[in-house]
Amino acid sequence: MIKVGIIGGAGYTAGELLRILLNHPDVELVFVNSSSNAGNKLYSVHEGLIGETEMAFTDALPLEDIDVLFFCTAHGDSKKFLEEHTLPEKLKVIDLAQDFRLEYEGNRFIYGLPELNRRKICQSQYVANPGCFATAIQLGLLPLAKNLMLNDDIYVNAITGSTGAGVKPQATSHFSWRTDNMSIYKPFVHQHLPEIKQSLKHLQNSFDSEIHFIPYRGDFARGIFATMMVRNQVGIEELYTLYRDYYKEDSFVHVVETNIDLKQVVNTNKCLIHLEKHNDQLLVVSAIDNLIKGASGTAVHNMNLLFNLKETVGLKLKPSGF
Repeated sequence: MIKVGIIGGAGYTAGELLRILLNHPDVELVFVNSSSNAGNKLYSVHEGLIGETEMAFTDALPLEDIDVLFFCTAHGDSKKFLEEHTLPEKLKVIDLAQDFRLEYEGNRFIYGLPELNRRKICQSQYVANPGCFATAIQLGLLPLAKNLMLNDDIYVNAITGSTGAGVKPQATSHFSWRTDNMSIYKPFVHQHLPEIKQSLKHLQNSFDSEIHFIPYRGDFARGIFATMMVRNQVGIEELYTLYRDYYKEDSFVHVVETNIDLKQVVNTNKCLIHLEKHNDQLLVVSAIDNLIKGASGTAVHNMNLLFNLKETVGLKLKPSGF
């Protein structure tokens, strides 16, 4: 059994991570660290876990008792923790924050998008989980970069559910503001753009195009629906072949010729991709669940790879339906 510890157990992504890990056949959950909730049952915060576990949050850090540590902390906190603590030599780490996603000298973390870095992840010890928008957008563009087709500016619109703003109430996330409403935020300067560009350049060294990204806040709780537009002269049938060839070994990405809906992926670890051509404009549509494929599901996917498990173990989650 893989013995797991979690730091920062009170947020939405931590709740989804717990839900998945408690039902994972090869995992033993050892501790969930949350100083503000120490002594309280996990289900006192994550009410969907009622009847699933009697485990409580703790302020202890028994790092010697685990095989892998997940950080579900705020951005910046995981880096600070590693600077202040010495980890056991063989302990594996999966960070769901953005602290280690970008490459720099001395960064030991591998960028944890399995559809890009599966082989490196399998051989690594430290993994930096991708951002949610970054996951949806990259999965829509990676096959084009692999085939050296990203030579013009890319235009991206993507809408996310309110859970993307985190569990702490904010002026733009509470129900009375969010419902029956829609707005943009961080246009052209979203924090996920650097990791997207980094990945695309790994596959297409000549990539130097602009990504014009407009993020939207949506009137729903979870999910990301992204559209990407770029000039492309290749026929639609050949493009579908290129996309299916790129993802032929990937269990969670499905390239479909029919138009897609967000409800097809919510509560799952799937990404659905749909393509359309209009003259020389290629439209790529990508949909994921921001909390699962965009966060906790990919984190467990990475854990499975780190421990040489079948990548789908514990992740055959079903959509909620209607």
